[in-house]
Amino acid sequence: MSRELPGHARIVVVGGGVVGSSIAYQLTRAGVSDVVLLERGPLACGTSWHAAGLIMQLRGSHATTEVARYNAQFYPELEADTGMATGFKQNGTLAIGRNMDRVHEMKRRASLARSFNIDAHVISPTEVREMYPALDESVVAGGLFVPGDGQLSPVDTVNALIAGAKKRGARVFTDTAVEQMRRLPSGEYELKAADGVITSETLVLACGLWTGDFAAQLGVRVPLHACEHMYVVTEAMDFVLPTLPVLRDTDGYTYMKEDAGKLLIGSFEPRGKPLPLAKLPEEQRFIEIQEDWEHFILPYRKAMEIIPALEDVGITKFMNGPESFTPDNLPCLGEAPGLRNCFVAAGLNSEGFEISPGISRALARWIIDGEPDMDLLDYDVARFHPFQVNRRYLRERSAESLGNTYEMGWPFKEHETSRPARKSPLHDRLAAAGACFGETAGWERPMWFAAKGVAPENRYSHFRPNWYEYTARECRAAREGVVIMDVSSFGKSLIQGRDACRFLQWMCVSDVDVAVGKLIYTHMLNSNGGIECDITIDRRAPDCFFVYSSAGVHSRDMNWIARHIQPDQHVTITDVTAAYSVLNIQGPRSRDLLQSITDADLSNPAFPFLTAREIDIGYARVRAKRQTFVGELGWELQVPSEFVQDVYDIVLQAGQSFDLKQAGYHALEHLRCERGYREFVLDLAPDDTPFEAGLGFIVGMNKPGGFKGREALLPQAGRVLNRRMVLFKLKDPEPALFHDELIRMDGEIVGYLSSGAYGFTLGSAVGMGYVNHPEGVTTELIDNSEFEIEIACESWPAEASLKPFYDPTGARVKM
Repeated sequence: MSRELPGHARIVVVGGGVVGSSIAYQLTRAGVSDVVLLERGPLACGTSWHAAGLIMQLRGSHATTEVARYNAQFYPELEADTGMATGFKQNGTLAIGRNMDRVHEMKRRASLARSFNIDAHVISPTEVREMYPALDESVVAGGLFVPGDGQLSPVDTVNALIAGAKKRGARVFTDTAVEQMRRLPSGEYELKAADGVITSETLVLACGLWTGDFAAQLGVRVPLHACEHMYVVTEAMDFVLPTLPVLRDTDGYTYMKEDAGKLLIGSFEPRGKPLPLAKLPEEQRFIEIQEDWEHFILPYRKAMEIIPALEDVGITKFMNGPESFTPDNLPCLGEAPGLRNCFVAAGLNSEGFEISPGISRALARWIIDGEPDMDLLDYDVARFHPFQVNRRYLRERSAESLGNTYEMGWPFKEHETSRPARKSPLHDRLAAAGACFGETAGWERPMWFAAKGVAPENRYSHFRPNWYEYTARECRAAREGVVIMDVSSFGKSLIQGRDACRFLQWMCVSDVDVAVGKLIYTHMLNSNGGIECDITIDRRAPDCFFVYSSAGVHSRDMNWIARHIQPDQHVTITDVTAAYSVLNIQGPRSRDLLQSITDADLSNPAFPFLTAREIDIGYARVRAKRQTFVGELGWELQVPSEFVQDVYDIVLQAGQSFDLKQAGYHALEHLRCERGYREFVLDLAPDDTPFEAGLGFIVGMNKPGGFKGREALLPQAGRVLNRRMVLFKLKDPEPALFHDELIRMDGEIVGYLSSGAYGFTLGSAVGMGYVNHPEGVTTELIDNSEFEIEIACESWPAEASLKPFYDPTGARVKM
C-alpha cells in the first residue's frame, strides 16, 4: 500500500474501527468512490478489536429499533458482497429475567418486535432451561428468545467492511495518525499527518473514545467518556456448543457467549469504572487495562448463581478494555453544530457492531443528500448542550451510563449522577414545597409534589408508580381550580435583525408576519416535509422574535435555525434561556388569581388567546403569554430571572384565596395527553409531516413566498392520508400506557403509540399514535373499526378518535 497521502478527497473518514469502516463501506456502496479512510494504527485497533461482537435487533423504542434491526440483514449481505467471512451466526439471543418486572419488560419488547416482523418469543423458566441446560431454573422468572440475533468476529468484520469499501474505490491508510486538522476559509478541511497533508470537502470523525478530544480542535462538542469494560473467558465447558445462544442476564449484569468451546462472560455492572484518556498509554494501539477482580466480582458471582458449573471452572483470560459512553446512552451522530460538512459518529456505548450498520447507512445518506432520510433525533449530536462536555459531568455520568445498559427500562427513569447541574432560581422554594425533581438537559425540574410528611422519592413501576396519587391531585387542580408550574427550563432564543421576519417566513410553515404581541405555534420542516422544530414564536417588534423550545431540544433547535441563516441575511440568534424564568399559571381560576395581583386587564376581549403583553406584578415587568399545553385557561409568565422569586412569592400569597396548588411535569404530561397536544421527539419527528400529525391548521400553504418543505407537502394538502395521528382511550380503567404500545385495528397491527399517560380526568389511560392504512385514515374508517392497544403482549379494547377526548372543541382555553 502506498504511504503517500493524496492531496485531496471528497470525503475523509478518520477512524478505522467498526464505525469508520462501516461508514466508508456505506458511502462507496451508495456510489461515492472518492473516500479516504485514515487510521492511526492497524485496522480495528482502539476498541473494536476487543468487542464481544454481539448482535441484537431490539431496542427500547421503535425509533432506536428501526436503526438497530438492520444488522441481521446487513452482515449476511456483507459476506455475500465481499466473499469474506465475518463470523456472523444467528444462534439467537436468550434474555432471562429474575423477577416479574423484568419479564414484563421482555413482553413489551416482544410486542415491539411484532411491529417489525422480528421473530421473538416469551418463554417460561422450563423452556429457558431446555434451551440453555446449564442454567439454574430456580433463579429464572422467564425469558425472551430472539432467534435472528447472534454474534460475529469483530476483527474479521472490520476487514470485510474495508475490503468492500476498497473494491468500490475507497483508499485506506493505516498507521497514519492525524496530528492536526483545521477548517480552511474555503470551507474545506485540512488534515496533517506524518505522511502528508490532505484536504476534503467533507470530514467524518469516527475515532471512538478519542473523538471528543479530537473534535475539539475544530470547536466541535462531542460529550463522551471512557469506562473500563471487562469480560473473562473460561476454560472449555461441555455444554458450550457453537449453537448455544447468547445469554443476557440483565438482572445479573452479565452477558455470555460461546467462544471456541469456552464461555465469554462480560458485564455491565450497576456502576461502571470511568477511565480518563490521560491514563491510556498513548502509543499502544491494542489497549488492555489491568484486570480488576474487585470490580468484576459482583457480576461474576451473579453469573455463578445462574450457571452453577462456573464455580468449578477456571479462567483463561481476563480482558479489560476501554469503551466510550455518552450522557444518555445514545450515540453521537450527525453534522457537527456550527460546522458545515463535518460529521460525527461516535459514542456507541459498547454497541458498535450492533448498530454500526444502521447508523452508517443513515449517515451516508445524510452526507450525500444533506439531510437524514429517517428519524435520528435520539442520536443527533446537536441534541447536547455546551456544558455537557464538562469533564466532571462526563466522568460521573459515564459510570451510570455503563450501568444503565442493563438497568431496568422503567418509565420516567431519572438519571442519578451529575446532578444538580442547572437549577431554576426557584429550586429551593420548590424543594421546600415537596418537589421531587427530575433532570432534562441538566435542568432540575419539579416532576411531582409530595404531600406533607411524604418523602419526595420515586418508586418506579411498569404500572402505577408511587407519584400517581399526587399527580392525580395536581391534574384535578388544573382542571377544576388553578395550578402553578415552574417551567423555566424552556429554551428561549432571540431572533433579531432587519431580515429576521423574511428569514422566519421562509423557515416556518405558518405566517409569522403578524402583529406585535401575537403568538404563533408553528413548525420548521426539512426538505421532505418532516418536522424538524416544534416551536412557539412571540413577535416582540418588527425585527425581533422570541422563540420558545422544549428544554431537551433547545440546543438542536438553535443549531437547525442558525445553520439556515444565509451569509447575506442580517439575522442573529441568541440563547437567552438563563435570562428569563417562566411560571405557568393554568386552570379555570387562573384569570381570577392573576387579576388580583396586576392592574392589567386580563379579560377575554382585552387579552385574547394566543397573545402576549407586558404586565406589572410586584416590582417586575412580566411578559404574560396567554397559551396552554394542558388544555385550560392559563398564562405563562416570562419573568427576568432576578425578579422571579418575588413574583413567585406574590403569586403563592395571592393563591391562598384561590386554593392554588403546585404542579410538576408529570401532571403536564398527563394533562397534555388528555387534550391530545403533540410533543416533539415523541409525537412529532423529522419523518412526520404536519398533515399526518393532524396539525395542518398551522400550515400556510398559500402564504406569499412559500416555506422550506412546502413542495414535499403538496401531495398531502387536502388529501386523504394513508398515515395519520389518532387518539385512543382504553375502555378498561386499570392498564397504564407510556409509549410504543402496539395499535391493532380489527386485529391487525397498524401502528404504535408515540405517547401515553393515565387520563385522571377521563378515568382511563389515553394515548396517541400514527395509524397506517392503504385506503386512507378517515373518520369513517375509525368509526367502523375495532381498536385495541397491545401492552406487553396483551390487547386491551380502546376507543379511537381524530379529536381529543377532553374538550374536543377547545372551548376551555378561550374562556
